[in-house]
This record gives sequence, structure tokens and C-alpha cells, in this order.
Amino acid sequence: MMNFVEELKWRGMIHDIMPGTEEFLLKEKSAAYVGFDPTADSLHIGHLVGVMMLRHLQNAGHRPIVLIGGATGMIGDPSGKSEERNLLDEQTLHQNKEGMKKQFEKFLDFGSASPNRAIMVNNYDWMREYSFLGFIRDIGKHITVNYMMAKDSVKKRLDSDTGQGMSFTEFSYQLVQGTDFLYLYNTYGCKLQMGGSDQWGNIVTGTELIRRKNGGEAYAMTCPLITKSDGQKFGKTETGNVWLDPAKTTPYQFYQFWLNVADDDAEKFIKIFTMLSHSEIDELVNAHRAEPHLRILQKRLAEEVTVMAHSREDYNGAVEASQILFGKGTTEQLQRMEENTFLAVFEGVPMYDINPGILSNGVTISDLCAVHTKITESKGEFRRLVQGGGISLNKEKVDDPELIIKPDKLLNKKYILLQKGKKSYYLIRVI
Repeated sequence: MMNFVEELKWRGMIHDIMPGTEEFLLKEKSAAYVGFDPTADSLHIGHLVGVMMLRHLQNAGHRPIVLIGGATGMIGDPSGKSEERNLLDEQTLHQNKEGMKKQFEKFLDFGSASPNRAIMVNNYDWMREYSFLGFIRDIGKHITVNYMMAKDSVKKRLDSDTGQGMSFTEFSYQLVQGTDFLYLYNTYGCKLQMGGSDQWGNIVTGTELIRRKNGGEAYAMTCPLITKSDGQKFGKTETGNVWLDPAKTTPYQFYQFWLNVADDDAEKFIKIFTMLSHSEIDELVNAHRAEPHLRILQKRLAEEVTVMAHSREDYNGAVEASQILFGKGTTEQLQRMEENTFLAVFEGVPMYDINPGILSNGVTISDLCAVHTKITESKGEFRRLVQGGGISLNKEKVDDPELIIKPDKLLNKKYILLQKGKKSYYLIRVI
């Protein structure tokens, strides 16, 4: 049996691990779970460490369990938070769960007949059956207040200078999470919970509950919280989260995120976020260090993660889109590009809006650029640029300043791409 713990260690994916965990996993096949709160209808790349832990677990022959926190999402986890989270209603939680499920299916095998096929559960399914009295009788009596108060996540909130303190709802979170572990232990023989390092206190509460209530042995393992080499939080950009849902973050934007990571981050991330072997990664690292300007690591990292999260076709489209922006694209590639990708590629490019009537009878390109928009200051300037080979329309050189532009030149039925010189792009939008 593959040594799961050893695999995660060399990848830099273990922060804390309960003694005996490695030996237990080598001795028998088991189930392990990671919890995900359905606070949105999509995963973002901050979730990917937990997802990759489950993928490696399945690869090692064990059974991954994805736990969707339909119940805990109604409470809010205090771990690493300075204030309470907005609580979600049942309908929103269901919609979010369905959106996330489609994405998990790209990383884990849910459908085969294999005994270690992944399963997805929702803790709302068992927590909703509990009455308050039943919960404090069956669960609460096994864990002391002293034990709960000693948790860092609780102490930090109580010692905070904000004066907000912590509600009983959030204080009880670790008991609810411990109940999840107990339920999965009893129902699926799940003896390991994994999560981020900020979850350690909640996870060991579960192992303690299993020990005190069932007299059973359970284990805990956490991964480090990923940061970038400049100290910033991983997964956040100036525009917010990098989502796995292509409607929220296009495959092109997703690909670009990985392509643009720093060299030090690329060496770390390619271990964490890909399934490439130790020897393959060593070869890539050595090749990259020899010729860092070629960005070998970033290109392979971006390829592996984009194909895994989206598809090979989406990856190829992202590469094509990148070529367009940096001067190598063709009109045919532009015409094939979906609107959201097109707009992502040319995000921030100056855009001019024109009336559809301007194109309906045809308009000269010089009038379009100098009269109806201000891409050039005058027709004279435009003609000089054309004569010098400095104007392109939808990636095709323009050699006639009186070229007639009609609606058949529109991309996605509403855009015209003008390029002035090598690097200056302009969009004309028909609205």
C-alpha cells in the first residue's frame, strides 16, 4: 500500500499529525474526510489543498469522504475569524452544495464500483434530527467546558480587544464538528479527519469525543495554511477569489493566475497542486533553475491545474487566448473565443460604444477610429499609421484607410478589436 503520509510530507502538505496516524494508514485501508462549508456555489483555489489531500488519499487506496457543512454552515466556524460569519438559509446552502459537487467530481472518483470510491455527505442530514436536549445529553456531557475553553480559536476570540466576544452558537461549533466525526466513524468506519491547520482544535475534539463516547481510536491531520513568498494569503487577487466555476473565473483567468506565480511559489505549488511524481517535479525544478526566463515551472503548473479543474480543451483555449494578447493570435482564434474569455483577455483595454446604425450601411475604418471613436486624433493620423503598417483590425493588418466596416466584422456579434502599434489595443462595442 502506498504510504499516504510520506507522500504528503515530501509535498509539504502536513502541518500537524496525531501520533500513530501513519502507522494506522499503512496497516489498514480506511476512510478519511475533509469538511467544506458551502458558503458559495463554487469552490475557490483556497479549497484546493483539502481537495488534493483527498485525491492523494484515494490514490493511496483509502476512501475519501467530502463533507458539506450544511449544518455547520448555518452556525459559522470561529477558527481564524475575528467576527461571526453571516448565516445562510437552507435553500441557499442546497444550491451551493450542488454547485460544489460538480467540481469535486473533476478531482475524485465518485462513480466507479471501486470500494474506495469517494462519497459526499451533508452534515445537515443528521444534525437536523437532533433536538437541543438530545444534543446536550448525547454529545455535550462528554466534552467539558474546560476542554472547549482551552482551544486557541476560542481563547483568541475571548481575549480579543474588539469586545465582541463569542456567541454560544459559535462556541458550540467544535461540538457540532466533533459530532460529524463521530457520525462518520459509526456509519462509514471513518477514522481520520483532515483539514487546514486552523482546524486542529476542532478536529481533535472529534477524536476526543469518539474516544470518550465509543472508546474508539481516531486520528487527525492538518495541512499548513498556504501563503505566497511575499507573505500574502494564497488564493486572493486584487479582484477577489479565484473560483473554479468558469462563470466566476474564466479558464483563461484561472490559467493566468498559475502562470504568473513567483518562482519560489511555483516550486512549492507544483508539489501541492499537481499529481506529478517526485522525479518529474525534480526534473522540472532543475530545468527551471537552469533557464528561469523560460518559466518552465509556471507553464507546467498552469497546465496541470487548469486541465484538472476544467479540461484539456479549456487549457488549450487559455493558451490560445494568451497568444492573442501577446501578438501571436489569429482572426480565427478571436472568432472562436467565447465572450467572457474575450473580455477577460482584454480586461482594462479602452472601450468605445457605438450605435448599431453606424455599421448597418458600412463605415470607413478611418471614420470609425477618428470620428465615431477617439482611437486616433484625426483621419490624417490614422492614414499615417496605416501606411506605416501600424493598424490591425481583429488581428489582421489594415492596408486601406478607406476599408468599409460592416456588421460581418463583429466578434461575438458586438465587438471590433483595433490594435495600434504593437501593444495598444482598443475595443469597439456595438450597443
